[in-house]
Amino acid sequence: MLIALAFLIGIIAGLRSMAAPAAASWAAHLGLLPVAGTWLAFIASPIAAWILTAAATAELVTDQLPSTPSRKVPVQFGARIVSGAFSGAVIAIGTGWALGAVAGAIGALIGTLAGAAARAKLAAAFGRDTPAALIEDVVAIGGAVAIVALLP
Repeated sequence: MLIALAFLIGIIAGLRSMAAPAAASWAAHLGLLPVAGTWLAFIASPIAAWILTAAATAELVTDQLPSTPSRKVPVQFGARIVSGAFSGAVIAIGTGWALGAVAGAIGALIGTLAGAAARAKLAAAFGRDTPAALIEDVVAIGGAVAIVALLP
């Protein structure tokens, strides 16, 4: 189950790169993930949770700017893969962080490409990008919350 959730948090990273680590951090901070005594223990601190939440919030704003590059350019794409791998490792810490990292990275790859395609179709249907971006925001945030809620 945790590997599946690691994959799903990777998809969230593909949609919004900072939403996934923010969700993973809050899950760890709330004691839902056994990170204490591991190399990922820092993610459970309230400082980490709040910094990642601030970064995720800033990403929601900057995503709306016309100057924001495509998620498919190498730097943006790579950041999403790293975010998915890291978040997947945190989610799967109880069963194997390495497998969780791989699942999260694969999820991020799929989430990045599928998210870009879905947003493009929605933007075309709406005749503009803003409504499509806002729908993607809701899916990313709602998905992240649902994944945390499904943690054992």
